[in-house]
Amino acid sequence: MDAHPMSNGTVWLSLPTLDDVDAITECCRQPSVAEWVTVPSPYHREDATGFIADIVGPGWAARSPTWALREHAEGPVVGMVTLEATDASAAEIGFWLDARKRRRGLMAQAVHMVCDFGFRTDGLDLDRISWRAFVGNHASAALARRAGFRFEGTARLGSLQRGVRRDHWFAGRLRTDPSAPAPDWPAECFG
Repeated sequence: MDAHPMSNGTVWLSLPTLDDVDAITECCRQPSVAEWVTVPSPYHREDATGFIADIVGPGWAARSPTWALREHAEGPVVGMVTLEATDASAAEIGFWLDARKRRRGLMAQAVHMVCDFGFRTDGLDLDRISWRAFVGNHASAALARRAGFRFEGTARLGSLQRGVRRDHWFAGRLRTDPSAPAPDWPAECFG
């Protein structure tokens, strides 16, 4: 599929390119990104170049799109959002945001736009989008709940990060679910 840039006038989502390698590298070196995301650590410029070449381009071709989050159409990358296909009708959302840009609603807006695109018949036409995060990632859990994801459980040692198994929380949103905050999340997900 072709790249599909989007904007709501506050957040711009576009294809990350080799011009973004330095900004991606800087963001992925932040301890708060490396703690919760399965990026290499330490993160090198070559990791960002490989991400663009091996994940971004092939991902769009395989219905697993990745968007760079920007605050302006031509601005630097401040975050990343992806929908990784799990089959023809489902995908898993993943995202990270520059620590200096948090608490401003940028990623919440991006997640809403990406989910909308994922469910639209002229988008990916998905039935389900899943979310997961390592146990303790309260900010990601709060964002997922606000975006309409319904909590589905905890997978004990369910994820692998740099050779170490970790517990993760998981949730899902169906095409028919509202995008309003979801009820019934356990208190432990929010610290």
